[in-house]
Amino acid sequence: MGPWRQGEGDMAQTITDPHEAARALREHVDKAHDMVFFGGAGVSTASGIPDFRSPGGLYHQHFSSAYSPEELLSHHLYVEHPEEFFDFYRTMMCAPDARPNQVHRKLADLEREGRLRAIITQNIDGLHQAAGSRNVIELHGSTHRNVCQRCGRMYSQEWVLATTGVPHCEACGGPIKPDVVLYEEALDERNLVAAVTALSEADLLVIGGTSLVVYPAAGLVSYFSGNDLVICNQEPTPEDARADLVCACDIARAFDW
Repeated sequence: MGPWRQGEGDMAQTITDPHEAARALREHVDKAHDMVFFGGAGVSTASGIPDFRSPGGLYHQHFSSAYSPEELLSHHLYVEHPEEFFDFYRTMMCAPDARPNQVHRKLADLEREGRLRAIITQNIDGLHQAAGSRNVIELHGSTHRNVCQRCGRMYSQEWVLATTGVPHCEACGGPIKPDVVLYEEALDERNLVAAVTALSEADLLVIGGTSLVVYPAAGLVSYFSGNDLVICNQEPTPEDARADLVCACDIARAFDW
């Protein structure tokens, strides 16, 4: 099969060749006035952070724990078995050595140029901010913020990694909880409002590195009413049929321009 194949929608066009994808993506970005990027775990895989659902992803790895990754990332396990939770959190969710890759850097450049309105991310790694992006809506929070549940004091990822067992606040002794959205927890209302506002005002939406199967986050893309939808993901997504361009290749290579 060649690098081009027609998508299911009237205007959809799917590109599998990374060089052609990069060229086409740049053309769409150059035409836009208000671009929004909606990203998932695939954005950070080139930084050495595994995604969740691919064959080599987090949910397919074997752990010594009796609990599944979904259970280990649940609110009830944080409450009932905090030692197990923090063992998994430190080992698998924190990535202190990860650095921004081409996608993070390109998006930061586009924001500095005034061409990118906002980044809406499902990731918790903080790599967009590390690359220099400022308007980042973190739907699922960040491992770089860890909050005392009693007094509200904030602790860094580095501080949590330096502790053992269940960390407690140095000021009041209260339990520390990562500022991430666990299973059984709701998304932050302020982030939802900010995401909906950005999506509803954008003329170009680029969706990247996400299979769009995690709700309610994935449902937010329905608020986009602009005239140009681009999807950059190696695997098909539920939105491919209505996209104007689908880059079915490594997202880091599609952003290499």
